[in-house]
Amino acid sequence: MGGLESTSKIQPTPSSRHEVRGVSRMELRQLRYFVTLAEELHFGRAAAREHIVQSALSQQLQRLERELGVLLMQRTTHHVQLSAAGVAFLIEAREILAHVERAAVAARRAAHATPTLRVGIVDASYTSMPLILHEVQHRYPDLEIHQVEVGVPEQFQRLVDGRLDVGLGRASLAPPTVASELLRLDPLGVLVAEEHDFARLAAVPVATLATEPLLFAEDERAPEFNQFIVQMCRSVGFAPTLYRGTVDSIRASADLVRQGRCVLCVPSSCAPTATGMVWRPLVEPPSRYPWSLLWRAGDPSELVRAALECARALSQRLGWLVSAQSSPAATPAEGLLPDKEDAGCASA
Repeated sequence: MGGLESTSKIQPTPSSRHEVRGVSRMELRQLRYFVTLAEELHFGRAAAREHIVQSALSQQLQRLERELGVLLMQRTTHHVQLSAAGVAFLIEAREILAHVERAAVAARRAAHATPTLRVGIVDASYTSMPLILHEVQHRYPDLEIHQVEVGVPEQFQRLVDGRLDVGLGRASLAPPTVASELLRLDPLGVLVAEEHDFARLAAVPVATLATEPLLFAEDERAPEFNQFIVQMCRSVGFAPTLYRGTVDSIRASADLVRQGRCVLCVPSSCAPTATGMVWRPLVEPPSRYPWSLLWRAGDPSELVRAALECARALSQRLGWLVSAQSSPAATPAEGLLPDKEDAGCASA
């Protein structure tokens, strides 16, 4: 009968047993033929759907069964039905074919998609990354740039799992899967209310912070920055007095600082221009906060390489590292130079 096939029970061969444990040589078309036959339960109709002759369908099914070492279809001269193994295999085969189709769609979309760079920034108030991205955009006018405001620990995680392409922050706590290159040693200062005593000074000695409540960021968001401030204070012999409360952005700190309830240590690249506050550099010792470009280690992306090249060129042109290198020598405790981890560099 045209729609029926008979076969003897498939016996696993030594080679088929081995390949079930390893990598099978089954083909996608065999999976597709099997799924079609499982839906039709008729060789003639299944062969017609796949636009092949019935004998070819039967041969491919037999090859698939030999590869697996199990009988997928029970067929006699009167009927065709799935075996227990066939029922289980059908579920997975459909998933595999659906996954392959999704992969094909994703590949076609990527081939015709607008190039995109996903960038992590610590705070919108910082100027370093916007300057870098301006250079990248000039090189790639059609590039879509998506900025995400997240703390450095979250940037690490998003870089590792592929949700970000590049980030910016202190690299001292970076995991091995995140590469970094030091780009800027940013003069550190203190933000105070314009009525504050510090506002009358040209520069503020670090030791004078001992009597001031310092406003910190949430530790989950910026542990690397909080750590840097604590180390700076301890380098001149005191532990900072923490304001009872935290903020998650520079903007969120403005009201507290303007009210004179606390002071905030920030690098020069993010000193707000809002009224009611002034920024003064910290001295004795002068400290510079290390900014590094961050990216996923081993990422071969052309856009990541371009971002790094633009950042290097900008750093050199604006002297982001030269000012620190030409300053008078200072001990590591003075915070003038970054930690060894901060200065880490890995090629893209």
